[in-house]
Amino acid sequence: MENKQILLDNIAKIHTTEMGADRIRRNLGLDKTATDSDPVEYCRKKILSPGCNIYKQGKNWYCEIDGIRITVNSYNYTIITAHKMK
Repeated sequence: MENKQILLDNIAKIHTTEMGADRIRRNLGLDKTATDSDPVEYCRKKILSPGCNIYKQGKNWYCEIDGIRITVNSYNYTIITAHKMK
């Protein structure tokens, strides 16, 4: 398992596409009109939370906290998706 500090040290590089942002909003039920609706900032805050379980499998980082899982590409730090966990 890779050291999660690598992801935390590169937190500023985390980004997503416009389609990715829409997918994250939809999957997590974020309000697009709210002032705190930026899905990238939302995900960054979740990843930086002390209780976040961060692990790497293959080419992706997985970050699990508060019943959600955020998937981040480990090469370019793109948020691929975020889902509520069952």
